[in-house]
Amino acid sequence: MPTEAVAFVNTIFVPIGLMLIMFSLGLTLALNDFRLVLARPKLVFAGLGGQLLLMPLLALALGVAFRLPPELALGLFILGICPAGTTSNALTFVGRGNVALAVVLTALSSFITVFTIPLALSWALQHFTIPGTLPKLSILGTATQLVRITILPIAIGMLVRRFAPATTPRLVVWLRPTSLIVMIGVIAFSVLVSFDMVMMNLVRAGPAIWALNVVATLAGLLIAKGIAADARDAMTLAIEVGVHNVTLAIFITLSVLDSLPLAVMQNIYGVIMLFNAGLLIRWCQSKIAREVAVRRT
Repeated sequence: MPTEAVAFVNTIFVPIGLMLIMFSLGLTLALNDFRLVLARPKLVFAGLGGQLLLMPLLALALGVAFRLPPELALGLFILGICPAGTTSNALTFVGRGNVALAVVLTALSSFITVFTIPLALSWALQHFTIPGTLPKLSILGTATQLVRITILPIAIGMLVRRFAPATTPRLVVWLRPTSLIVMIGVIAFSVLVSFDMVMMNLVRAGPAIWALNVVATLAGLLIAKGIAADARDAMTLAIEVGVHNVTLAIFITLSVLDSLPLAVMQNIYGVIMLFNAGLLIRWCQSKIAREVAVRRT
């Protein structure tokens, strides 16, 4: 494939696609939504703990447990340090979970990881790779990039919702599929240009990737059980912990680190997380229905 096409995807399509995704998230947010933090702090902080603390530790542990080579272990860790994305919000909506909780968790984790990702990534590049194999990372520069492609579009989306409320519903309808379309497009392109690499690592990395998603999803359910959350909230927490912003992870590997091999892990994870989330939703539906029926009686 021409290098111009690769450069276009890495420097234009992925960043602009990610900005559209975050803008669509902002369209669904209002400052009042963050009152959920005060109204149900245990639920919110349990979800953030699963996303921001447990997931990176799981990625590290599974990289060791499956004896992944450094580049694959680093790719797995990059997934672990990324926040939830709007795909998790869409899945929560489809599964009739707590959409308000999902949106707030996604927004908060996106804000926080602007600062945590550069630090964690700087450590990981030294821990996993041989010096000189990847470009040196500027913590401040990376944080600035993340602000530009995540926080700024979210803020603009919130402003549009605040000052152009009549336009917002139409924009939401048009942009709602953006997350899935961009993610599929990015994954498809990455697989196309690195097909041999994906096939070569599928058997070796696939079990670790599948285990990360399954363990993270189960951890979300266990966290929910530990705080006595109902079925809707439990499913939401499981999705938020297990379904991460794969597009952001690919942006980091392709646009920040300029490393196609690292994107192999994100490509595989993007497919696995959607499949497993679908199974989770089907499994939770009966529990949610029973709880709804009990409340009505």
